[in-house]
Amino acid sequence: MSDEQGLQARAARGWRLWLVFFLLCLIATAVAGKMLSLNVHEQAFLKRQGDARVLRTAVIPAHRGMISDRNGLPLSVSAPVSTVWMNPKEFDLQNGSLNKLASLIDSDKTALLKRVSRFRDKQFIYLKRQMTPAQAEQVEDLHIPGVYVDREYKRFYPAAEVATHLVGFTGLDGAGQEGIELAFEDWLQGVPGKKLVMRDLLGRTVKHIRELEPMVQGKDLQLSIDLRLQYLAYRELKAAVQAHKADSAAMVVLDVHTGEVLAMVNQPSYNPNDRSNLGKGMESLRNRAVTDTFEPGSTMKPLTIAAALMSGKYSLDSVIDTSPGYLRVKGKTIRDHRNYGKLSMGRIITKSSNVGATKLALSLHGDAVRNVFHNVGLGQVPGTGFPGEQSGVLPYLSEKRLVERATMSYGYGLSVTPLQLAQAYLPFATGGLMRPASLLKLDRPESSTRVMPESVATAILKMMETVTQTGGTGRRAAIAGYRVAGKTGTVHKVGSNGYADDQYMSIFAGVAPVDNPEIVAVVMVDNPKGQEYYGGEVAAPLFSRVVGGALRMLNVAPDNWQPADSRMVMQ
Repeated sequence: MSDEQGLQARAARGWRLWLVFFLLCLIATAVAGKMLSLNVHEQAFLKRQGDARVLRTAVIPAHRGMISDRNGLPLSVSAPVSTVWMNPKEFDLQNGSLNKLASLIDSDKTALLKRVSRFRDKQFIYLKRQMTPAQAEQVEDLHIPGVYVDREYKRFYPAAEVATHLVGFTGLDGAGQEGIELAFEDWLQGVPGKKLVMRDLLGRTVKHIRELEPMVQGKDLQLSIDLRLQYLAYRELKAAVQAHKADSAAMVVLDVHTGEVLAMVNQPSYNPNDRSNLGKGMESLRNRAVTDTFEPGSTMKPLTIAAALMSGKYSLDSVIDTSPGYLRVKGKTIRDHRNYGKLSMGRIITKSSNVGATKLALSLHGDAVRNVFHNVGLGQVPGTGFPGEQSGVLPYLSEKRLVERATMSYGYGLSVTPLQLAQAYLPFATGGLMRPASLLKLDRPESSTRVMPESVATAILKMMETVTQTGGTGRRAAIAGYRVAGKTGTVHKVGSNGYADDQYMSIFAGVAPVDNPEIVAVVMVDNPKGQEYYGGEVAAPLFSRVVGGALRMLNVAPDNWQPADSRMVMQ
């Protein structure tokens, strides 16, 4: 090779090196330019795209407030559970863990695939709600794309059927559906929060970024009931319904000093922790103590006597002649069980004389009896805030409607709830003061209203004590060691053709102990079908067992050490 050729070869190699160097510089410049563009001009766009693929907004479930009894025992609590859901668009129909997934959600592979196919265009479907955390963890361990697990809370009711009519229950979404859970929804419910999290391709949370909105816990609620008394009342009420083959029953126990409801029970009942059988009988859902009305019958006679004493026309020494045991009022015959002859005011209550009550009512101003009934809360909503509580019926009657005025005096032609009746008896135990009933525990008693003179209330209370003594209609309501005052009621039920001859409501309303009243209680048994159906036979013994047990539980000192059968009867 000549020198000239060598120079040409070296020149060619130099040119190629410069070309390569130039190309490298060009590439480096392009890369630097692209990096600059990505980091400056397109940074916001790329960040949004990246965040959209890995960042998610997750809900922070709020803990619902606890419901407890007056002593702090839980009646409704929230337990952590898990919900499994799916994004059908991300789900792999050929995943090898489908059989296991179907088994964990109580389904089968065919049904699962069919469901996914039906909602393939959706991005969210529930697979199973309120699973135990252990079951949900097994689902997570399958690592199936498109299947996710969220945390939430499920309501649990430790007292189950014993307090369910009062407490109520929540739905799957945690919102109150019945009872106190519904009435105080705004108080009990929490406000869910939100947080930003980073998730991987399988939907697993790998990092918590920050809290977006704080979660607010629900507030606790303390009811007035004493769970010990609630259990006692429920057990005895259920046994009585079964023994007498009754359709239903209800009982209310009030604290005399505050008006607080210490127990409120109903039959039939249901278990709020297992609602699989609710659809078979919605009748069991009702809190009959505040929603069911009935004619109170002879339990109104003490209030009629009170109206007579307050009118000034009668005194404790007044005597009413009930002979010959019946009375004709505008073509209607009002009867007693037999001819009681001349009765004192107290004996009208003791013997439960319809004729005596009628003569008193018709001798008074047309509104006299009704006004007393109204003043003790009849015909008005009690105001406890319980959903569906009824006001009952207390009609206005003109002077000319003598039959209606007569029947109202002994408890027909009006309607009350068990809670209203218990509230109406409070003045007899408080010396004439009316207090509103409360389902919540009170720090201090609410203000009271005087509805009758103390002397009248005290006198009526002593008259009602004779009902539970020898010769009275409620002897089986007596409690060993305690003086008991009360009134029985046996009311014919209304059927399709008027009052039914063979269907009754058995009622007892009472106060104990008489010396220093602590408890007012009302028992209502609907349509007992056994041989016994009178209020003194069905409701009075139930009152005795429950109130007797309650007085002992509350450590109330006995006020009568004499055997019940040896007590003197007020004439």
